[in-house]
Amino acid sequence: MRASDRAYDVLKDDILQWRLAPGTVLGETEQSERLGISRTPLREAITRLAAEGLVDTQRGRAGVVTDVSPANLTELFELREALETQAARLAARRRKAEVFLALRDDFLAAPAGLDRDTAGYYDLVGRLDAAVDAAMANRFLLASLTGLRSHLARARRLAQDNPARLAESVAEHLLIVQAILDRDEMLAAQATAVHLRRSLANLLDTAGSPGASDLSSTKGTP
Repeated sequence: MRASDRAYDVLKDDILQWRLAPGTVLGETEQSERLGISRTPLREAITRLAAEGLVDTQRGRAGVVTDVSPANLTELFELREALETQAARLAARRRKAEVFLALRDDFLAAPAGLDRDTAGYYDLVGRLDAAVDAAMANRFLLASLTGLRSHLARARRLAQDNPARLAESVAEHLLIVQAILDRDEMLAAQATAVHLRRSLANLLDTAGSPGASDLSSTKGTP
């Protein structure tokens, strides 16, 4: 693996996991020493991260980890709604029933384990995302969603687990899955939009709560 690729992978993971918090200055000397590389591959990595919107290079050559603000979150979810509603439409049009039948069964069983296995529920949501990605069969849309998800992964760490919200989320995902199974493109898109708007409202609400500042212990509510 090239030094610039390795630096990119490490820095991106550090940013997404909040080991490099918003506002962190990526000093060339410090980061080069930390990563064990020269400045040239470091600059290449930072340029890639800047193109993805994770680093701001306008304040100086070193780069600064970009902020996650309520305004940014709203913009992210506006784009997310546009992309994911279309993905849901295409998934409803092209899906393989057996995949979504299995997901429906798992979402039906999910409420029983929410109080003890939230990580398992997040994995289930990830499986639904992957199933929709595969079913929609559109590589250009997938590329756009993949870029967006880096920002969403970072934003979710601002939120706290909310049992009531998790229960609502299960019902919302079930409606999406059923609409895809029924090949109901309009309902799949509308159900996705409702889920995303409620998720944004929850995220904006919990991100401002006192406990949200403890980023090491938050997981994010879907």
